[in-house]
Amino acid sequence: MNLAKNRGKKPLPQVGWRACLKLGFAANDGRTVLADRSHSGPLRVQRPFYPEGVAGPCHVYLLHPPGGVVGGDELNININVQPSANALITTPAANKFYRSAGATAVVAQTLSVADGGSLEWLPQDNIVFSGAMARQRTRVDLAGTASFIGWEITSLGRPAAGELFARGDFDTKLELWRDGRPLLIERTNLAAPGAMFAAPWGLNGATVFGTLVCVGKFVDAVGVLRRQWENRNIDCMTVTQLDQVLVCRYLGDRADHARDLLNEAWTVLRPLALGREAHAPRIWAT
Repeated sequence: MNLAKNRGKKPLPQVGWRACLKLGFAANDGRTVLADRSHSGPLRVQRPFYPEGVAGPCHVYLLHPPGGVVGGDELNININVQPSANALITTPAANKFYRSAGATAVVAQTLSVADGGSLEWLPQDNIVFSGAMARQRTRVDLAGTASFIGWEITSLGRPAAGELFARGDFDTKLELWRDGRPLLIERTNLAAPGAMFAAPWGLNGATVFGTLVCVGKFVDAVGVLRRQWENRNIDCMTVTQLDQVLVCRYLGDRADHARDLLNEAWTVLRPLALGREAHAPRIWAT
């Protein structure tokens, strides 16, 4: 190597973080344990918690120490819930997509639940800063009688600070499959500036949107939720029953409002779909 040619030159900067987290949950003697855990890069989990008792779901909090995602980052999360295991996963804070100099950030989340297992995927919201370039992919694969409740909430810009999502691109896709057959596939591409942000067929001027999906055993959950929200004149929420999936949607301007309403839906659906009363993760109270 000719060191003289490299003398005085700055090393090339690293283009984003590369991180991977793999978690495996298994049933063991009447309880669910975190049987498999591996990571590389800045993705971690705290120790498992059992706030509902040792026979209840295993609660785990995902941690991303950098505190946000920037252009060029690639985060991969793989969750595997084995037969008869029950897990609940959340995050201690919102996930932030920061302004990019041009590179795209990628977050890929693959969630697999075996026959008889259940997974609750309840992360706090995404905050997408103006100028962000990001792609998020979430795929849920269910087998047999597996159950799933999950939500995704996205806030565009920081309206309270006077910052709208004036430029950038946020592309998000949610896939829900059972035994290799699609139950729900949705993709939303938000490229700013663009007509979709103000159009009635798009966001209609809203800056926050959220979706909750539920797959499990439940009876007349649509009627229960509609009556609950109609009685309070809440017009930013809808609920729809598809073939095997119940879908709740929020469209408005407040992330805290979205979280509260989707949490209400989860509180109603959990006993019906999973056979257990709602028990909020402790981290939500901090």
